[in-house]
Amino acid sequence: MKKYILEIATFISGAIGMIIELVAARILSPYLGSSNLIWTCIIGMMLAFMSLGYYIGGRMSDKYPYRNVMSIFVLITAVFTSIIPLLEIYIIDPLSKTDMPLTAIAIIASTLTFGIPSLFLSTVSPFAVKLKDKQLTEIGTVSGKMSSFSTIGSIIGTFLAGFILIPILGVKNIILSIVIILCILSFMLYEDKNYKFVIKSLITYFILIAIVLFGKKMFFKLHTDIILDTDSQYSRIWVKDIDANGKKYYAVQVDMAYESLVTEDNELTDNYLKYYDLCDYYNNSDNVLMIGGAAYAYPTYYLKNFEDKKIDVVEIDEKMTQISEKYFELDRNNSRINIYHQDGRTYVNNCDKKYDCILIDAFKGTNVPFQLTTYEAIKNAKNCLNEDGIVITNVLSSLEGENSKFLQYEFSTYKSVFNEVKIFRVDTSLSKDELQNIILVGFKNKNIVPEGKREKYENLLKNEVLDFSSNKNMVTDDLCPIGV
Repeated sequence: MKKYILEIATFISGAIGMIIELVAARILSPYLGSSNLIWTCIIGMMLAFMSLGYYIGGRMSDKYPYRNVMSIFVLITAVFTSIIPLLEIYIIDPLSKTDMPLTAIAIIASTLTFGIPSLFLSTVSPFAVKLKDKQLTEIGTVSGKMSSFSTIGSIIGTFLAGFILIPILGVKNIILSIVIILCILSFMLYEDKNYKFVIKSLITYFILIAIVLFGKKMFFKLHTDIILDTDSQYSRIWVKDIDANGKKYYAVQVDMAYESLVTEDNELTDNYLKYYDLCDYYNNSDNVLMIGGAAYAYPTYYLKNFEDKKIDVVEIDEKMTQISEKYFELDRNNSRINIYHQDGRTYVNNCDKKYDCILIDAFKGTNVPFQLTTYEAIKNAKNCLNEDGIVITNVLSSLEGENSKFLQYEFSTYKSVFNEVKIFRVDTSLSKDELQNIILVGFKNKNIVPEGKREKYENLLKNEVLDFSSNKNMVTDDLCPIGV
């Protein structure tokens, strides 16, 4: 192993670099979201600090071509990685609550939490090249070999983190594992170890591990409302236990948005969910599809209140379903509900069933999966409907002003697909230029108002917006300025 220690170091540094980048997105998501803007900042700052690290590593390796110096850089990476849980609490969280532009916050947060570890980690590769061939013979071969090991490590680290580590271990345990691996690597790289060095190293390593564990403990101490902080392949998920106005609520938060908010008796508190009952008003829907299960607040309510009807739910994240069973009274054994764990767009693209109504609730606040907003997606959803079928979609937008772009784009897109489109305003106490839940209803064919049910749904129907217009074009798979 000693013969290949430099190759091992280069491989490990490449793998850990990519794992840290994926962990970065999970750490930031509850505070800043996971939009393209956030990913751009994370990737951009990572690359910037890696470039700086390569440069510094090259200069330092020429001046101090020793494995001991390389070992110190690896240990410094472990030090800065160990404080990431504390930085999440004391830097990222407070920053996210300031009035600074989101881009500025993302750049600062990425720099302090993940950029600096990336800088020191990137010094490993130029050190390895220098130490592998001090006489500069066949330097091209040596450089190419080390770059190959680093890249292979990055590939394995990417797949390992995305498919296995994040959904199984979670970000805090991954950070702890990274610190331990870096400490071991630093120890292995150091030459001429003596008794005092071993004792000092062990003390240092235990301190770094203790810092990670302390940060993990402090997170729950400072966030007493969070009863579960877990990761799936798709999201970082918080389950919250909230006391407000003398009532107890359970909530699921994904990124910055609440997916569901219900009372301890599992009653709906999100008013926008009640607008999905319009499927009963407009066509007495017996067979409903819901895209976006979240905590299954509405499907559970639907099964309880419409005892003769069926509902299919498409939820991409199986862990969300498991959480809903544990905390939100989802009964997967109910014969009237079918659950499909796949992307909503994939489902409607290949749908071989017909539904009376499709409910879309897959938009996480302002973080929007664009593939469900486009003409092609809505057209495929329409093809899944019976002749008098409807689609009901919840969007977070304003009716007027700068924040109304999302609604304008979607309204134009729905108008291009459906025979008729209606808009409902969930909270009339908000001004038209404030972000709010807006309900879009698209009718496959002519809207026929049924008799005898209007009184039951009058509190919803009275909030229809009759004067909305859009100056935006429809969005397509090719050009979609939504969710960026």
